[in-house]
Amino acid sequence: MTGPDRAGVDTGSVLAFDFGLKHIGVAAGQTVTRTASALTTLSARDGRPDWGAVEALVKEWRPVRLVVGLPLNMDDTESEMSGRARAFAARLGERTGVPVSMADERLTSREAGEASHAAAAALIAETWLNAPERAQDAAR
Repeated sequence: MTGPDRAGVDTGSVLAFDFGLKHIGVAAGQTVTRTASALTTLSARDGRPDWGAVEALVKEWRPVRLVVGLPLNMDDTESEMSGRARAFAARLGERTGVPVSMADERLTSREAGEASHAAAAALIAETWLNAPERAQDAAR
């Protein structure tokens, strides 16, 4: 870490998660370059990941922030999946001790291709990294 950037977020790596009931895509991003790359896709059972695998990724990457995609409806309303993604984000923060932000993920899976959950996570990371208001946590 080299200290906070203009938005008040420490510089360094971020891990982003594309939450799903069967698969959770993971990507790594960088606050300095504001870019991200797909890492892996974790299996999940009814939205519950292998927490050991999640914690191993966090330990390896030592991110300054975790970002979870928030699946909003096109009219900005939340769905059942929005609530499940928020619950995942809360548990993620509790288990890792790393700050968690939410990022609007509308259309990322379609843009990344339905088969690539990790690519969708990379788009989620880049959405958050490039948002002017990214210091404001949508998880409030």
